[in-house]
Amino acid sequence: MDSSQLSFAWPWLFLLLPLPLLARYLLPPLQQATAALTVPFFEELKARQATEQTRRTMHVTWLALFAWLLLVTATAGPTWYGDPIEIPTSGRNVMLAVDLSGSMAIEDLTWEGQPVDRLVVVKHVLNDFIARRQGDRLGLILFGTHAYLQTPLTYDLDTVQAMMDESEIALPGPQTAIGDTIGLAIKRLQDLEEESRVLILLTDGANNSGVTEPIQAAKLAALKNIRIHTIGLGADQMVVPGLFGSRVVNPSYDIDEQALQDIADITGGEYFRAKDSDSLERIYTLIDELEPVESDPDIYRPVTELYPWPLAAALLLSLLLLWQRARHV
Repeated sequence: MDSSQLSFAWPWLFLLLPLPLLARYLLPPLQQATAALTVPFFEELKARQATEQTRRTMHVTWLALFAWLLLVTATAGPTWYGDPIEIPTSGRNVMLAVDLSGSMAIEDLTWEGQPVDRLVVVKHVLNDFIARRQGDRLGLILFGTHAYLQTPLTYDLDTVQAMMDESEIALPGPQTAIGDTIGLAIKRLQDLEEESRVLILLTDGANNSGVTEPIQAAKLAALKNIRIHTIGLGADQMVVPGLFGSRVVNPSYDIDEQALQDIADITGGEYFRAKDSDSLERIYTLIDELEPVESDPDIYRPVTELYPWPLAAALLLSLLLLWQRARHV
């Protein structure tokens, strides 16, 4: 149903519309100058001038009245209210934590048929995931030897994507500080609504840096009602060339899957194992489908101020009246 409408901020100003007519009839008329010279055909000339003057006066009067109407309309503040628009909000605050340790440079994954390092795949998959999170606030933590808050929680998903795209392997150090990363996420999430606190932690290794033990950090996160989903990334087989021919190795031997599983269990989250780009995409799709915390949608109603149009028209008519007056002076 169309509920758009025109409204005026100060409709009582339309009471000023009769003001020019009141001024015309209540104020004394201007004194007309008397003729200093009398000519034989004066009466005929006077009659012709009166007819022309009356026609011109009526034309000017109507233009002036229309300009006055436009001016009062603009002053009354005309505003057009469009149809109400519901902006869906999920109320979820999702912190993404991405491992940038040196092992993320291992080229054991493929993207579009080409071998690439682990971070390239993460960037592609995360960009799609972030784009689907309309209505959520997302933040980004990048960690290695140390954990850094790259992007605080924000509705500006483009900025989160840009910060993820600009990340570099080993930028926060070559090691892996999972416990400190969880601690930093707790600090950023603990003051928000309890049912909307989510951390998605992706790593390809084990905790070997930092001052906080991952399990102790997970227990604190559980006390703060922060749910942690963990993802272990890396292929389980990789062919590498050697002196005596190629051999098959496990490039993900150092992933501490038990610790990641425990972190998820303690906080009520889930642990996922991504061995290739397709499985990583499926994992983020599964996480994306988790039921959001419902909240009332924000109502937005477009508002358009219309006063510039009648004001501009009144100004143009005023200039036209001045031009006509100058012509007949």
